[in-house]
Amino acid sequence: MIKQLYANLFKKLSVADGVPLLLLRLYLAPVMIQAGWNKASSFSSIVDWFGNEDYGLGLPFPLVLAFLATAAELVGGIFLLFGLLTRLVAIPLMVTMLVAIFTVHIDNGWLAIADASSWLADGTILMNDSVMAAPEKLSAAKSLLQTYGNYDWLTSSGSLVVLNNGIEFGATYFVMLLVLFFYGGGRYVSIDYFFRPKLQDNGFR
Repeated sequence: MIKQLYANLFKKLSVADGVPLLLLRLYLAPVMIQAGWNKASSFSSIVDWFGNEDYGLGLPFPLVLAFLATAAELVGGIFLLFGLLTRLVAIPLMVTMLVAIFTVHIDNGWLAIADASSWLADGTILMNDSVMAAPEKLSAAKSLLQTYGNYDWLTSSGSLVVLNNGIEFGATYFVMLLVLFFYGGGRYVSIDYFFRPKLQDNGFR
């Protein structure tokens, strides 16, 4: 009896199995579009940062790589929004996330925001010593601002934090994109679904 009820419940729920994929797309799309737009708006600076070995990434062919990263995020984000060629656009976006993780964020550990109380901040392979020093620095900054600045106004939009810039966000986006790569844009909620006969012939869903 319970087994039958369980089976019937999930059979009915399967009709809406595209909704979680839609939510992933709606979460990722503005993030990617904004990142791509920021790169496009300051493209020359991005090219310089990609190629410069002193204060940038020191990557080869910075113009090409900057263009590919910008296009992947801006165009790919728009495609994700509508669920168009979802699996295909997930590939360059995943590559972009991996490049960001291993060239920009990996040395900073896991945490995006420096939180010394987190179990990820101490005793792990993804720890960052600067995270452990963040509370002292944040306390000093707050003291200076409370003494010499309009602290209430400065914190009216949110508490002050120390940015750690770890791999947390990049890794999270990568996992979300990986799910879309395997499952597609979602049944009933993506352009891919309505063009699925032609897309399936070419290996997409």
